[in-house]
Amino acid sequence: MPSLKSQKLVGALLCLVIFVSNVWTMSRWSEARGVWDDVCYLQQAHLFQRFGLKGIDTNFVSDDDHWVSNKLREINFPTWQNPLSAPCHTPMPATGKLVLQYPPGTGAALALFPEGFQVVPLYVSAMAVVLLGALLAIARASTAPRVLVASVFGCLAIYFMVNPAKASYSIAPTMVVCVLGGLLTALLFRVRVAGQRLMLCAALGLLLGLAVNFRIPNLFLCAGYCLFLLTAFVRLRTLETFLQGALFGAAYLVGMAPTLWANAVNAGSPLSTTYSSGDAVPMDFTFSIVPQYARDLQGPLLLLTIAVALAMLMSRRFDGSRPVARIVAGNLIVGLTYFMTHPIFTPYYTLPLAMLSLWSLLFAALMQDGSMQDRPQHDSRLSPGLPA
Repeated sequence: MPSLKSQKLVGALLCLVIFVSNVWTMSRWSEARGVWDDVCYLQQAHLFQRFGLKGIDTNFVSDDDHWVSNKLREINFPTWQNPLSAPCHTPMPATGKLVLQYPPGTGAALALFPEGFQVVPLYVSAMAVVLLGALLAIARASTAPRVLVASVFGCLAIYFMVNPAKASYSIAPTMVVCVLGGLLTALLFRVRVAGQRLMLCAALGLLLGLAVNFRIPNLFLCAGYCLFLLTAFVRLRTLETFLQGALFGAAYLVGMAPTLWANAVNAGSPLSTTYSSGDAVPMDFTFSIVPQYARDLQGPLLLLTIAVALAMLMSRRFDGSRPVARIVAGNLIVGLTYFMTHPIFTPYYTLPLAMLSLWSLLFAALMQDGSMQDRPQHDSRLSPGLPA
């Protein structure tokens, strides 16, 4: 039987092969593939590169260089001659502006790269972080089954950067949040020093707040954390649990500040949406959208996520990972309630929810000391400032 080191090497090589294959695929991507959302994300990037931070104002009057009409003509948009009919723009009665509907984060990420060559480096950079996360998981695995799980999941996570992540530019940076968020979530229940736990709570809040700047539905990625930290304070009533929740919340607001600022500038209020009525639709409690998820890749992925979370909640050999599983359960309950009642379907809507959950559960399991043997009360001993 191959040694554990050999198994890790094989797993790492498989991840690298898929990474290289994806880079080759991405190198042939076009920034004029005919998707309307692409133009809008690139427009935000163009505004940031042209005006700096003032590019947060997406009022259409700033398109005096005809960037939008030229881009629309590239993708053969039917009414490209009339820029005011540009897709994903919303009239704002409060400000009298015609503005982009998307939050500014994805455009800001694209703006880090030279115009005309932004999408490929964004995806490759994000995928490199995913690769590092996969390699870290494989290196941390202490048994052959864990190496296998880490390798398979790492390969899938890297592959997802092409399909379905290509469907929206906002998913690439969101996948980075999922990897880092999963790692920080697992670390939160491994550190012994109260100050370190406070720092991790703040880092998690900031990271999840930043995620909102890429996609507004990323708001739901913090639900399980908020429920867990609130429950911790109610149960323990200690200064540390209060500070953990307060720091998480404050950092979260700091992280999503660019979106609040963009809303104030473009829509007239930090809490006003720039989305049109076509996207800001009421919830549909008939769950009519569920069959579409069931027929899509997201269906099996969500079922896997739920199954892993339940297994870790119910099995004593994962005592040290149970708090993470509780956070994941809270995220899944709130997130799936929203997505399964939101009567609009895309092939990537629930991908961030599933990937943050799976990365968190994977890192939590891998960080348990020793082999997968019963370790009663393991987590309460390591993290006395948080409930078991």
